[in-house]
Amino acid sequence: MLGGSGVITGVSVAHDSATVDEIAEAGAESQRAEVACLTAREEVEEAFAIQTCNRAEAYVVTADAAEGRAAFDDFAPSVREEAVTRLDHEESLRHVMRVAAGLESLVLGEDHVLGQVREAYQDARGVGGIGPTLEEAITKAIHVGERVRTETEINEGIVSLGSAAAAFAADEVDLDGATVAVVGAGEMGTATAKALANRGIDRLLVVNRTVPHAEHVAAAVDADASAHGLSAIPSVLEEAAVVVTSSASEEPLIDGDDAAGAAETTFVDLAQPRDVDPAVDDRASVTVYDLDDLEDVTDRTRRKRRDAAVEVEGIIDAEFDHLLERYKRKRADEVIAGMYEGAEAIKAAEVQRAIEQAEADGDLSAGQREAIESMADALVNKLLAAPTSSLRDAAAEDDWTTIQTALRLFDPTVEGGPSIADGETPPNFAVDATNGSASSGQEDGDSATAPIDDD
Repeated sequence: MLGGSGVITGVSVAHDSATVDEIAEAGAESQRAEVACLTAREEVEEAFAIQTCNRAEAYVVTADAAEGRAAFDDFAPSVREEAVTRLDHEESLRHVMRVAAGLESLVLGEDHVLGQVREAYQDARGVGGIGPTLEEAITKAIHVGERVRTETEINEGIVSLGSAAAAFAADEVDLDGATVAVVGAGEMGTATAKALANRGIDRLLVVNRTVPHAEHVAAAVDADASAHGLSAIPSVLEEAAVVVTSSASEEPLIDGDDAAGAAETTFVDLAQPRDVDPAVDDRASVTVYDLDDLEDVTDRTRRKRRDAAVEVEGIIDAEFDHLLERYKRKRADEVIAGMYEGAEAIKAAEVQRAIEQAEADGDLSAGQREAIESMADALVNKLLAAPTSSLRDAAAEDDWTTIQTALRLFDPTVEGGPSIADGETPPNFAVDATNGSASSGQEDGDSATAPIDDD
């Protein structure tokens, strides 16, 4: 298989069709573990996974789409089929751009998701999941996410789940002069703490497994804030009118016994899996909300950002077309280079045989040798002109089937001839990018395929 010539297949379990619990059930225990599991399959060449409060998604690169779909047989076995979205090559490319741009987030245009895409990209690279195909796809998505936040107003106002949670809490409880708590000192916990501090609260209690991290968050907000360990949760719940949770714990941090002393306390659980045990909601004195309950706040945000979202869609359309064109040209050029490499190997062998036979009766002159080689070059060019043209037409017309078939037929590893490593230029052989013709005797550094423009 030529480098970067596979197809992408994706799967998504996200907030628009799945519950919080279903998202938690999908995929492996971590992004890195999911990528490692997928790349362990023989047919998977590359893999990428992203897991957030709003989604569990994965993408693979395989030789064909059927193998890609099969790779996800165990991705979400206990999740309703209606909650699972399956994506083909082009849908995957567009979807990951939309995710990075914030168009697929619960809070339209949120900033936090772009950092999550970057982190998922690094995780996938760390376990060998990123190859030439996903490298272009994911870095393009990150580029799109950066563009839309710089060039549009998609991230104005409520831009994260943390700020959405603060707005939601303010609708449910009078925060003026209130004591509130944040459980979790990660990026989302920090964003939540800052958003709550801007709503007139009296005290902020930051709770985290690692107290120094909680102290860092407490120092970063403009409010009377203090840091506490997990053992302080029962006493914190006795004081706080609002508790927003967003830890990375695999098990609930707050159970019914912890909430025994809570009086008129409102919980907003942003964690996935949940930080607040469902049994807590059974207590008459408390109310528990989760991600599914933030829809009203996020709907208001969506209405405000509708015009910006249209502009973002236009950016995505243009970047998607540009990326797809790069893929199409790359695939066509790889196949064409493979055809000419195979033909060159055969030609060289036959020319040598012809010269040896002719010289059985006497040495050939330099002109005679040149005539034989020129005739062989002309035959190769004429015989491959038609398939070269057809492949370029197939790329222009999105005819992936023809290109994928040709990739299998014209792998540049030719029996008895030279072998090309991924990305190398065939020795002394190049393809004319304008008409697909071949030439020999190229200087070092000449390319075997048409150049691909940078962004």
